[in-house]
Amino acid sequence: MQGWLPRIYKPLWSLAGASRPPTGHLAKQPCFPREASPGLCTEALLCLTLQLQPKMPAVQLLLLACLVWDVGAMTAKLRKANDRSGRCQYTFSVASPTESSCPEQGQATSAIQDLQRDSSTQRADLEATKARLSALENLLHRLTMGQAAGPQESQAGLQRELGALRGEREQLETQARELEAAHSNLLRDKSILEEQKRQLQQENEDLARRLESTSQEVARLRRGQCPQTQDPSRDVPPGSREVAKWNLDTLAFQELKSELTEVPASHILKESSSGHPRTEGGDSGCGELVWVGEPVTVRTAETITGKYGVWMRDPKPTYPYTQETTWRVDTVGTDIRQVFEYSLISQFTQGYPSKVHVLPRPLESTGAVVYKGSFYFQGAASRMVIRYELSTETVKAEKEIPGAGYHGQFPYSWGGYTDIDLAVDETDLWVIYSTEEAKGAIVLSRLNPENLELEQTWETNIRKQSVANAFVICGTLYTVSSYSSANATINFAYDTGTSSSKALSIPFRNRYRYSSMIDYNPLLKQLFAWDNFNMVTYNVRLSKM
Repeated sequence: MQGWLPRIYKPLWSLAGASRPPTGHLAKQPCFPREASPGLCTEALLCLTLQLQPKMPAVQLLLLACLVWDVGAMTAKLRKANDRSGRCQYTFSVASPTESSCPEQGQATSAIQDLQRDSSTQRADLEATKARLSALENLLHRLTMGQAAGPQESQAGLQRELGALRGEREQLETQARELEAAHSNLLRDKSILEEQKRQLQQENEDLARRLESTSQEVARLRRGQCPQTQDPSRDVPPGSREVAKWNLDTLAFQELKSELTEVPASHILKESSSGHPRTEGGDSGCGELVWVGEPVTVRTAETITGKYGVWMRDPKPTYPYTQETTWRVDTVGTDIRQVFEYSLISQFTQGYPSKVHVLPRPLESTGAVVYKGSFYFQGAASRMVIRYELSTETVKAEKEIPGAGYHGQFPYSWGGYTDIDLAVDETDLWVIYSTEEAKGAIVLSRLNPENLELEQTWETNIRKQSVANAFVICGTLYTVSSYSSANATINFAYDTGTSSSKALSIPFRNRYRYSSMIDYNPLLKQLFAWDNFNMVTYNVRLSKM
């Protein structure tokens, strides 16, 4: 409150009618203290009133104001007393609103430090509160902006973002599908190339062997050497004996021991002009198989699905089919239903089918045949044999072969689920299979071509899994020794007329080293075979029974 008196005294003197504040001895009177308070104001005005004109209205009003001020200061106290020197002294005191007693110097310092700590804590709390307040203001601002934009606009924005994300996901899924398809195509192409590479290597090896054989033959001819003929004196007269040159030890697994009759060929065959044996009385009639010619390639499959397959012509065709009509099935796959039909041989060799049949259920393996206008096949993963009429494209009959192994139980040695193999000869339809009861030996049954009933059954002593394939000629079952050896043989024959078997050694050439199907066509007197993508035929010669 220091410095308030000059501001009051100046107007006070003006109100009192003086041109300036008192000077000299008057200014030195106790009426003019250096410190101010409500009580001092009253004392000073009283002093002035006594020294100035007592009846001045302005001074009286100021005196009244100071009194009011003094009364308002309820907690302040003014005390006037002389000091030791006798000088008048005014004392103004105010009670503390919070402290009951004055602390000592040490307590005051501690209190000041506590206040400072409290001030720091409060300042930190204030800063945190300010930060939270700023965050709340930002959130309020965003909410205010969102409300200003409106719920519809916000929802539309979210829908647009969702649509964009869905579009990106669809693009990624499409790219993944494309990559998977490309990967599958690459794997398929790789398999095809590897198979072609292997085939070329085999052909190269075959050509190298042929070249070596030819070179040796040329060298021998240049030297003027001729192959030695057999000494006629060593011809064995007619009669039966145990032939020592048949090494039955190597055939022990066949459970077969045969007595062979060795006679001069001139006794049963006449040489044709071409140098190949022929059947007595021409090419008609039945007889025993005595010769198989070199394979003739008719067509080669285009894709990997043609690695294995079956192809055929009907030995007893019915309208609208002819002797030229050819059928083909590629059997590599899991759901084989397509049967390609070629009306002309030229269509078959060029690869242009005239019709494609889709079977009502998938077939299995390479044992199908065509006979009297119907396509006979084994149903996939079953012992069921089915007759499918080609002209009407309907199933006419189906029959389960009792106890027959299927789907890899008793296949030929090359595998391929060849458990059930159908065959045709001059007069009948046959099925070649095995059973648990037969312990893996070949079982041969004659089928009724109309209803597929089993008319008669023979159980042989030839193990099915030890031979590569089999076919029937004139009621006799013939087996092939190997599917991959270039120089295989027709190694066994089982005659259903006598229910007996015997060992043979008729050369049979696997030119492409993987024969998966061999069937006999009695009309053409040919063997039809599928050899490692290639459809080939073999001419055969029969002797009179």
